[in-house]
Amino acid sequence: MIPVTKPGLPDLTKVKKYLDDIYERRWFTNNGPLVQLLTERLEEYLGIENLLLVANGTLALQVAYRALGVEGEAITTPFTFVATASSLSWEGIKPVFSDIDPESFNLCPTKILEKITKNTNAIVPVHVYGAPCNVEHFERIAEQKNLKLIYDASHAFGVNHHGSSLLSYGDASTLSFHATKIFHTVEGGGVVFRDKEVLRRAQSLINFGFSSDGEITGVGINAKMSEIHAAFGLSLLDDIDGLIARRVEIQELYQTELNGFVQFQQRAQESNLNGSYLPIVLASKEQRKTVELRLNFIDVKARRYFSPSLNMTRPFCDVGEKDLPRSEDISSRVLCLPLYYELSDKDVLRICENLKRAIG
Repeated sequence: MIPVTKPGLPDLTKVKKYLDDIYERRWFTNNGPLVQLLTERLEEYLGIENLLLVANGTLALQVAYRALGVEGEAITTPFTFVATASSLSWEGIKPVFSDIDPESFNLCPTKILEKITKNTNAIVPVHVYGAPCNVEHFERIAEQKNLKLIYDASHAFGVNHHGSSLLSYGDASTLSFHATKIFHTVEGGGVVFRDKEVLRRAQSLINFGFSSDGEITGVGINAKMSEIHAAFGLSLLDDIDGLIARRVEIQELYQTELNGFVQFQQRAQESNLNGSYLPIVLASKEQRKTVELRLNFIDVKARRYFSPSLNMTRPFCDVGEKDLPRSEDISSRVLCLPLYYELSDKDVLRICENLKRAIG
């Protein structure tokens, strides 16, 4: 069976060296030296500042909302993983869904203008599949309407826009380091803050509300990354350029082979590919089902990612807009094809051949 993804594996020798260091120090958590080192190395690699590492990508979103004081309502996309919306609800913030751009699959900036009310406090766009949102447009809206701007950048590791990190946009950008992501720490996440003072507030929030001098200054939670998770991340980071390069090669091979047969996501020319996902959109829901069946028959697993549109799901069907035709349409026809470092060109060509046969 060819799965839709496989986690990248760090060098075990490197992992063991870090684990030996952890055993010797017996410092397993509470902002240990490996978490500090990973923070420094990621800031350097990604070209960012004010990075906070946390236990997972969902907590990254929740911490960002808390640190920035988001409340009331936040406008977001229904075409995303459920954590984008559920993290808002969990924090008592009402997610208000707005429709997407039919070509980029990202939240449409002009559409959200119809959704802004006196209760709107934030915009939470998603860089879907690692393709940048129209960040310039969102920045203008957030400034004009005095709204917080938090990007869910879970898919955007290593993506640059106009020569600088995509993570540098907004009041905050969040990352997921889940095992299915390009770069991972098995479980983990991060938040990149624009303002250093907000970073300091978030550092206290993830450590039970303790300040740097040990005083309890507010209500917090435990969202810290452990040393063991940081060890996996440090080991994988050494090889990340090769992992990304190979994934981009696979992405480009798919696009060459399937050009003219399926719809691809359109992305800004000013940004680079990072090989995070290979989404295709079929001509109809029925054609998508036919392709799925054909791929399953040859032991290839594709994934309807993201489907259904979140406004059609039970937890969220009573919030925001019921009728979001673009998101509902793309969600019914989208399919993510297998993409991981070890996937061979031969297997990619076999997948493409069978997919084109299924389309007819």
